[in-house]
Amino acid sequence: MRIALFSDIHANLPALQACLTDMDNRNIDAAYCLGDLVGYNVWPNEVVDEIRRRRIPTIAGNYDEGVGRKSDDCGCVYKTDDEKLMGKISISFTNHLVQPAQRHFLRTLPFSLSLEFRLADGSLNLVMVHGSPRHISEYLFEDRDEKSLLRICKDARADILCFGHTHKPFHRILPREEPAHGYHRHAINIGSVGKPKDGDPRGCYAILTIDPGSSVRDPDSVKVEFIRFEYDIEKAARAIGESPLPNAYAEALRTGI
Repeated sequence: MRIALFSDIHANLPALQACLTDMDNRNIDAAYCLGDLVGYNVWPNEVVDEIRRRRIPTIAGNYDEGVGRKSDDCGCVYKTDDEKLMGKISISFTNHLVQPAQRHFLRTLPFSLSLEFRLADGSLNLVMVHGSPRHISEYLFEDRDEKSLLRICKDARADILCFGHTHKPFHRILPREEPAHGYHRHAINIGSVGKPKDGDPRGCYAILTIDPGSSVRDPDSVKVEFIRFEYDIEKAARAIGESPLPNAYAEALRTGI
């Protein structure tokens, strides 16, 4: 089974459209969205409508939760006063744009989704969250301490934990607490469709392949592929430039940081 996982669109409609077109050409069996549909660009309603039109199972991101509640706090961590000011402008503008039907959709999104696969070698549990299983706004970076990341997966009963929020893709294979049995867990950040922060301005999503022989005992039996796709970055950047949003968000799209 080939599962497409994507996240952090952030109202970037050209990026979402290019992402979905790319998926359509890759023989995908299922697709899941891990949240943050809105914020930082001018198409929050159109992005929500496209997700709904495609009936893609979706969980809430921290920005979705904030806008769904019409809050002035998106749950983001900003490091400087300038970033905090830009963040306030973004969520205020997003709240101004989002219509009642789209806000209702955001407000009722689930926190997580779980799938249990029963394969030849036992069960395999896939858990999907936005930030972490503990909190919607918790950042799980690639350099997270192994014991901490293992504990988070274990507490969530996740053999495969998929998440977004940091906008930086990675795949870490983690040995379980029972090394004699050769069990492993997978922690997968699926990157960002509409606001990458890893230095590559192209959009990113992940394809997870699970076969009948996939097993917690064989780390290579769960395959993860990160897909980078081109989209009209200048269209998305110009839309920001023509809006009340800070120009820094347009430049971030061009640089991927």
